[in-house]
Amino acid sequence: MAAYAPARYVDFHALHPLPASVLNRGEDDLPKTLQLGGAVRAMVSSQSWKRAIRMRLEDDLDEYAARTRMLPLRVADALREAGWPADLAAFASAQVVRSATREGLKTEENQGGITSVTLYLPRTVLDDLTGLCAEHRPELEEALAKEKAEKAKEAEAAAKGTRKKEKKEKPPAVLPTPTVAALIRRRTATINLFGRMLAEVPDAQVDGAVQMAHSFSVHQSGQQSDYFTAVEDWSLPHETGSAHLQTSFFTTGLLYRYATVNLTELTRNLDGDHDRALQLLELFAEAFIDVMPGAKKTATAPHTYPCLVHYAVRDRRPVSFAAAFEQPVKSASGGGYTAPAIQALSQHAGALNRLLGTRRLIGSGYATTHETPVDHLGTAHASFDDLTDALTQTAAQPSPPRAAA
Repeated sequence: MAAYAPARYVDFHALHPLPASVLNRGEDDLPKTLQLGGAVRAMVSSQSWKRAIRMRLEDDLDEYAARTRMLPLRVADALREAGWPADLAAFASAQVVRSATREGLKTEENQGGITSVTLYLPRTVLDDLTGLCAEHRPELEEALAKEKAEKAKEAEAAAKGTRKKEKKEKPPAVLPTPTVAALIRRRTATINLFGRMLAEVPDAQVDGAVQMAHSFSVHQSGQQSDYFTAVEDWSLPHETGSAHLQTSFFTTGLLYRYATVNLTELTRNLDGDHDRALQLLELFAEAFIDVMPGAKKTATAPHTYPCLVHYAVRDRRPVSFAAAFEQPVKSASGGGYTAPAIQALSQHAGALNRLLGTRRLIGSGYATTHETPVDHLGTAHASFDDLTDALTQTAAQPSPPRAAA
């Protein structure tokens, strides 16, 4: 399969109805909202939905990554469990971050030596790093003994009042820096999809192939209150009342969700493996449709599916349809926002097709619970499975030849 040039994007659009739910809360512990088109809308942040999708993909692939600042502490724990003395385990774990780069990763000593930046790495790296420490245990023991001797010497000099103030240089790394850096640079499928920001380690940064927008309700939808009580089952005789009283808040609405996958970037992240890129694209499509954030699920059970999913495969750049709902959708005469929202999406897609042309639109399609066909969204598919198969096949098509100048 030829390389995609100059860029190949797969856009995902969904209209997703939600009952009373609290999928995403802000620092005030209230459901998130945003102002759009002069109206308050319910909102679910892209980070919330992206994390849920990432966790599903890791389960599907049985390949897990971790975002963490706790790597030194976890290495020390693993070494102690393997029978290492506590002081040697702590010293070795400190050497992991000291040896990651020429200057070492910055740490927060007042928080037990956790890293200052969040690392995003395969979980298997923990075993590899503890194995590396075991391989270099003699050098670590020697370095620790030397450090202890120097500290004892400094303490003795301080007690005698003969200690001189000297600029203390950072001790050399004990573990091989190229090996530690290579382990931290390792990737999983989700790292190749969602990217990684890690400027401290050379060549560890990965440009994400997935872009995801905040989801928002296509109509006005603010916070609604829910006063509730928890009954005291073991109350005292002649005593009535509740063990707990509180007011919580929730939102409802029909959300517009949008994400795009840069298939060119994903293929580049996978060292040109087109088949693997298409496999990950298919898994992402399934997760985008199927997965929901799990916040407050035991109290609200908002386990709905999108009523419409539309995909478009484009060259050059992605296209969001968020502007279709800049003007809040009004409910239908008999109630409900689904039919008016689908109409607004269809009209906006038609207007963009007219405005932009279809020269860079490789293909598109949709699947919906709507009873009648929807214009301007491409091929109608009977099911989400059919849609996923079709979008993967469409994404694999070569780019049309560019017209001669």
